[in-house]
Amino acid sequence: MISARKFTAVLLCLLLSNLTALAEPQASGQHAGQIDALIPAAMRNDKAAKAQDELLWNDLLKTTHSGRVRASLTDGSILSVGSDSELRVVQHDATSQQTSLEMSYGKLRSQVQKITKQGGKFEVKTPNAVIGVIGTHFYAQYASNKTTVICYEGQVSVTPLGKVQVLKNSGQNAGNSITVSAGQMVVISSVTPPAGFQPSDAPPGLVQSTQLGTDVPDNPPPTVRPGQVGGGHGLIFIGAAAAVGAAAGIVATHNNPTAKKCGNLGAAPC
Repeated sequence: MISARKFTAVLLCLLLSNLTALAEPQASGQHAGQIDALIPAAMRNDKAAKAQDELLWNDLLKTTHSGRVRASLTDGSILSVGSDSELRVVQHDATSQQTSLEMSYGKLRSQVQKITKQGGKFEVKTPNAVIGVIGTHFYAQYASNKTTVICYEGQVSVTPLGKVQVLKNSGQNAGNSITVSAGQMVVISSVTPPAGFQPSDAPPGLVQSTQLGTDVPDNPPPTVRPGQVGGGHGLIFIGAAAAVGAAAGIVATHNNPTAKKCGNLGAAPC
């Protein structure tokens, strides 16, 4: 028979463990928002995603070549993830206005609620840049070691990471960040152009194609199987990706005399 002393000790241990769990909730279990709509195939934490799925801290969203996801965060910000993308919601606290996202690759369009609290932040991190916003509408893509940022409304701060440095600043930012205003774009790559990274106007066609390539309607059309009529979404994705790649090449070529001569910044030395 268990003695009263042992029973009391076991009971206290159980109570203390429950109190600890309540006092220190795991970050991965905190509510961040929900998935509003999607075009298959898309996954949340390597499982098939569905509309109305809860979005938690540290959740990983992935889309295939035919997939897109639109999610709303608890502060009212909207994330539209394009095809062939991977995005992690590291943190989203609407009360303190602390949001951190990580995009390993792919395309993301964000409509961000204005940051009004001291110390608040909304950041999107790619492998070679950090994109910070106060409240704006912007597009970010990471592919082929390049981060492309287009600002539709407001202003975006882009800070290169690692060995990539900005030789010239634009706007009013100090240090090594770049301010990208509405209608402008900037491309960050592992090779710094001789004149530094500078924003340039985004071509109207590119602005439209990047918005179309990340748009998710409330009632997506049915999935089209190979051989069926109506597979138009792939053309939108391909067109948007090609347009972004072409614009990135234009910006890089503009800042690189060697590229102008050779005709292709990514080609082997000529």
